[in-house]
Amino acid sequence: MTAARRMPGRQFGWLWTAYAVSTFGTWLAFDAFALIAVVVLHAGPAEVALLAAAGPAVGALLAVPLGPWIEFRRKRPVMIAADLVRCAVLVSVPVAFALGGLGVGQLLAVSVVVAAADIAFAAASGAYLKSLVPSDGLLVASSRFESTTWTASVLGPPAGGALVAGLGPVATVAADAVSYLLSAAAIRAIGGSEPAPAATGRQRTRLRAGDLLAGWRFIFAHRELRPLFFNTLLVNALIMVSSPLLAVLMLGPLHFAPWQYGLAFAVPCLGGLAGARLARRLVARYGQRRVLLTAGVLRVCWPVGLVLVRPGVPGLVLVMAVELVLIFCCAVFNPVLAAHRLEQTPADWVARTLSAWSLTGKATTALLTALWGLLAALTTPRTAIGWAGLLLLVTPLLLPWRRHTTPGPDDRSAPAAEAARGGGAPRAA
Repeated sequence: MTAARRMPGRQFGWLWTAYAVSTFGTWLAFDAFALIAVVVLHAGPAEVALLAAAGPAVGALLAVPLGPWIEFRRKRPVMIAADLVRCAVLVSVPVAFALGGLGVGQLLAVSVVVAAADIAFAAASGAYLKSLVPSDGLLVASSRFESTTWTASVLGPPAGGALVAGLGPVATVAADAVSYLLSAAAIRAIGGSEPAPAATGRQRTRLRAGDLLAGWRFIFAHRELRPLFFNTLLVNALIMVSSPLLAVLMLGPLHFAPWQYGLAFAVPCLGGLAGARLARRLVARYGQRRVLLTAGVLRVCWPVGLVLVRPGVPGLVLVMAVELVLIFCCAVFNPVLAAHRLEQTPADWVARTLSAWSLTGKATTALLTALWGLLAALTTPRTAIGWAGLLLLVTPLLLPWRRHTTPGPDDRSAPAAEAARGGGAPRAA
């Protein structure tokens, strides 16, 4: 039996449990802030748009120093702290509501803190996973996380809708807060000792301005990760910009009922579960690189079809079919990318790399969402959706089509430059 098939062990099981409960809590409270803003606080479109875009963008900006700071600290305490921070700020929402003091400003502040804590947790958990799981088990672990995400996306929103119907939209935020508390408890239950990360005294005590850009320097200097970085940034953002526009189109001019709109996106998530479970078998048969490139191309071929959506059952079937194939391809690509990225990144660069990757993704999505909202206002939502789909067809050009059999000078430049400045000797992955 291979190491990959022996994994997960007990420690990974607790990490997976932590991820599962917090992910389910997040999907349970899907769009809760927007719902609270509209239903409870009677906010207008401008305030809701500000809440959706500014929170993640400002949170990403605040998270810039976190990657270098996390890199040279034990990761489990950081993960527990991120969970507890998210729990505390989310609990403040139902408390303020009960006291009659809840406002859009508080929702925005909570959104900012949660976004920054999300990035910190992702960076720490990725680095911890690399230290916990053998290299040939990373794809298995990533596939299980991906399967969990899509399972939660199928079950969470309907359960959240039932909770909102019974107790109101604030109840889902309280449930989300509890999920982070349970996640922290699961991480605490992992047990065992976590080795201290290698670091110099300077890195443990304070950061310099150059340290803030270390994650980006590593990505830009890496021949394999650099194209993947730009490809995933654009693909994820261009897919996400169509989501609010499609909601406006379907719930407005096309007169779909809210339950039909929810059904159009809930059922296709089953494709995500299938794709995540199939990813490992595809890699075993065709190889990691071929699957990564093929899925990377296929996942962008479908969103342009959303421009053809029409009223009635044919339009609903079209949206479900496009989303099903899109989500299936993304669910194959995502765990393969996650495993490949960890394999390509030295252990003492993972937190900085993942932090830079995550916060750039959030900021890019927020920026393009705002731009596409403006484009839709100047033209129509259908036109804006069409442009996003057409631009997606160009993004495969950014995939790493050239195979680099040996690392060139560019691949070593970021760690070497960091070591030359006293940033600690880089270690092999």
